[in-house]
Amino acid sequence: MDPYLTNCLVIAGLSLYFEDGHDDLDDFGFDDYGTECDGIRITAFLDAGQDNLTPLGRLEKYAFSENVFNRQIVARGLLDVLREFSDNENDFISVMETVARMSEDGEPTVRAELMEQIPNIAMFLHESRPNFPAAFSRYLVPIVVRYLTDPNNQVRKTSQAALLVLLEQGLISKADMETKVCPVLLDLTEPSSDDDYKIEAVAIMCKVVTMLSKDTVEHLLLPRFCELCSDARLFQVRKVCAANFGEFCSIVGQEATEKLLMPKFFDLCSDSLWGIRKACAECFMMVSNSTSPEVRRSKLSPLFISLISDQSRWVRQAAFQSLGRFISTFANPSSTGLHFREDGALLEVPRCTSDRKNHHPHASKPGRELHNFDNSHTLVPEEVHGGFTHTNSSDSPTATNNAKNTKEAEQTDENFNSFHYWRSPLPDISGELEMLSCQKMEEDTQVEYLLLSFCTELACRLSFTCNSPPHRHGLVTMLACCSECKRFNLCFQNVIPQQLLDQYLSMTDPARAQTVDTEIAKHCAFSLPGVALTLGRQNWHCLKDTYETLATDVQWKVRRTLAFSIHELAVILGDQLTAADLVPIFNGFLKDLDEVRIGVLKHLYDFLKLLHADKRREYLYQLQEFMVTDNSRNWRFRYELAEQLILIIELYSHYDVYDYLREIALTLCSDKVSEVRWISYKLVVEILQKLYACGADDLGLNFINELTVRFCHCPKWVGRQAFAFICQAVVEEDCMPMEQFSQHLLPSLLSLSSDPVANVRVLVAKALRQSVMEKAYFKEPGCACADELEETVMALQSDKDRDVRFFASLDPNKGLIDTTPLI
Repeated sequence: MDPYLTNCLVIAGLSLYFEDGHDDLDDFGFDDYGTECDGIRITAFLDAGQDNLTPLGRLEKYAFSENVFNRQIVARGLLDVLREFSDNENDFISVMETVARMSEDGEPTVRAELMEQIPNIAMFLHESRPNFPAAFSRYLVPIVVRYLTDPNNQVRKTSQAALLVLLEQGLISKADMETKVCPVLLDLTEPSSDDDYKIEAVAIMCKVVTMLSKDTVEHLLLPRFCELCSDARLFQVRKVCAANFGEFCSIVGQEATEKLLMPKFFDLCSDSLWGIRKACAECFMMVSNSTSPEVRRSKLSPLFISLISDQSRWVRQAAFQSLGRFISTFANPSSTGLHFREDGALLEVPRCTSDRKNHHPHASKPGRELHNFDNSHTLVPEEVHGGFTHTNSSDSPTATNNAKNTKEAEQTDENFNSFHYWRSPLPDISGELEMLSCQKMEEDTQVEYLLLSFCTELACRLSFTCNSPPHRHGLVTMLACCSECKRFNLCFQNVIPQQLLDQYLSMTDPARAQTVDTEIAKHCAFSLPGVALTLGRQNWHCLKDTYETLATDVQWKVRRTLAFSIHELAVILGDQLTAADLVPIFNGFLKDLDEVRIGVLKHLYDFLKLLHADKRREYLYQLQEFMVTDNSRNWRFRYELAEQLILIIELYSHYDVYDYLREIALTLCSDKVSEVRWISYKLVVEILQKLYACGADDLGLNFINELTVRFCHCPKWVGRQAFAFICQAVVEEDCMPMEQFSQHLLPSLLSLSSDPVANVRVLVAKALRQSVMEKAYFKEPGCACADELEETVMALQSDKDRDVRFFASLDPNKGLIDTTPLI
């Protein structure tokens, strides 16, 4: 064995063995040990030796040496070899041909080493070679494809991982995927294929599908996937298909899902093996997202109910965990009035004022009465089946006008329908009103009759019988009926199938924790905002009791989950319901364990901004309580408090900021942990900016004097350093007029230029040179402090400490160096 290779191998300490199941793609390649072996290059064998061979000749010699260790080292160093020869086109071609021949090595460890380098080599060629696509397709893609059928298990797994990396990086062309990769995967998944190869090929095909185009998947892989879903011999194949069913549905779209995949999904959901049914339950949301609302309601909902009632506890557990996500697929922005922005923020759908003009003139008064009733009891669904009424009847002449008006409204905002704004859409009763008008009947009496009929219809459909029979006392009977319905906890809604809601509400039942999952309440809490968004604020009464039960759960993890999402729920419910139902729970979380309080604290600003000003002001007195934690070493809690206070400043007047937030900020500035102090200095600057922006110069001056006494004259050097940092931030953020800065802050800052601690002088030099002197005010000829400022900077430029000299002389226009670690 060559001495170069021996030394490199021994010093590097590189393992020649591989472990099965190496799925962590982040560790792909030889980044662990780099291109150097403690000073000895892996490509040292290319250097001139006693054999009088050219570098290419030596590469050829060691690449096909009888010693397996030589071949392993060559395979491991191929990336560096290519770098050595990349400048010469002929040499590059020779190396690539050598790589192609090495790929046929009979030793599995050599083939595995070679395959591990393929992604790194491909990336290098992509960045450095103009003819990359051709070279990659000709030399490297065939190796990857051939290794997918390698007899050695480790080589196959390595090639599978390499294929995924290449696809993620976008290095394999569509043509190569369709003509080279997919045909091999289809061959390996033939019914006659070896079982091990088939199972592996199905797994890699399901992973590859997310990186391919819809056309490629639909024409090449979808037919085979449908066949594999019905594989009667290998349950492993069916299990892989079930686990990845959602990905296929999301790729091929609604039409193919409903036509081709849905029958297969029904079969998998009723498979004899519980593991396959469990996998179906876990991907149910993705499948649902790929279907129409009609299929979702009529076919998928009963199917999901069968899974949630499965004989296997593990299937039931997975179904309950997916229940909230499945319910969320019924959400419709046009009825909820909310939509998610691209960054994930939940926003209200803008209201179109022009739609008000399109309302039917006869519906005005009934509309008001129905709206008031709807706010109280929320009995009106979007569409009542069973012969009562349909909102989209095309037989009525009014429907034509409504359709025209709706079309005009959609041109203004396609996501908005003003008649559906903030409540479930109401039945179209304009036809009945016209009839009543023609017959000269009193409108109010007939509206009461319609409402009574509607309530009775719903009660009958829910198998509920009111104690009082229907009669012409109308609203009185209806309200009594609804009151009794509420007492029996019947939730009138038509957004989702009632069985799904009933199952969701049962997740807080203690019996569920015993028979399904001990953490079922946590899953219920996690998905509750999504369920609330789907049902809409008009149906909050269906979830209110469940939410209150979860908020008092004995498991702190359940309460913590709610605490982290209460601000999102507040957006969904609106200010009135938030004040009535969420604020008491929010107050309870404030007094809970730190693990729960941190959830409230992280989104404190988001929640407070949704409250009315008078209600929001009540929390000023409680902010100080966040300074007390169960564990004093929990510094991240105080850090989060400072971050939230920076945002909260805008919600309060400058008087409240000065009276309540100022003291908290000063306390945080003296924290033992530097990270907390650093963020707190920014908080102090924001407070100062608020005071001067509101014209409270007297309060601002008082605060400056307090900062000077507390920090500039602090006996500890970290306090004096903080003062320099604050001064620089004040200047950079333009928190106050520079004239006042020069009078009230600059003299104290200049006095620190002779501080005995170098770390203080470093920040003083940085503040003066990079910020203060760059302001136009200090460059004006009449500036009284310009001379003193210039002299101080010159003195710092000749300081005995080299870091002070560096920052005092640094050109502000050059890249700034972060001095945060010094704080």
